[in-house]
Amino acid sequence: MRYTKLLLFFIFLLFIKQQTVLASELDSAFIEHFAKDYLTRQFPSTGDEKIRISVARLDPRIVIKPCNTPLIAKTPKKNNARTINVKISCSDSVPWKIYLSAKIEITKAVLIAKRTISQGDRLDESNIELAYIPINHIRGDKLTDTKFVFGAKAKRRIGQGKTIRKNLICLICKGDIVTIIASSKNFSIKTRGIALSSGNINEQIRVKNSRSNKIITPRVKAINQVIIHL
Repeated sequence: MRYTKLLLFFIFLLFIKQQTVLASELDSAFIEHFAKDYLTRQFPSTGDEKIRISVARLDPRIVIKPCNTPLIAKTPKKNNARTINVKISCSDSVPWKIYLSAKIEITKAVLIAKRTISQGDRLDESNIELAYIPINHIRGDKLTDTKFVFGAKAKRRIGQGKTIRKNLICLICKGDIVTIIASSKNFSIKTRGIALSSGNINEQIRVKNSRSNKIITPRVKAINQVIIHL
């Protein structure tokens, strides 16, 4: 009975020793996950941006030595490239380091055409939507808020999947009949006019007053509405 207890005790000690050894052993999957977790903290996603991180697989021929101290991950201080190198190091008495390559893809939420939009078409929920696009594929002014876009007209054809940019649309387009609002602290009056140039919300455009034939430069207030402060 005593012999059996001693045998079980030694087996228990052996089991503990093996667990400790295994805890200090590392494999390629752990290193890759460690690098990705580090990059995820360095490049967090935001409300209008998403970050996609992919870490390259380690060469299976690389032998990863045990490490009894916490691993350290670092990236270059100045780095704007989409491909980045991550250094994983161990500061044991016999230190070692491994470099992994990773790709960082940043996508931004922008409005795109659901389908092809013809010149003169009004923009609404039927033909535009919010989508995440790689920032290196985005050109020009990026529009993200539907309240500044819904009701605007396309100046020219916009292909399916293309981003909606300011220079492609006009809330008021040249030739549109508009309501002119002349406003002051004490009163406001309305009259009609013809847009002589195109513009979007809060932009100044040239308008001809239909009653006086004068040319004024009010700001775009809404669809077919301009305002001038007296």
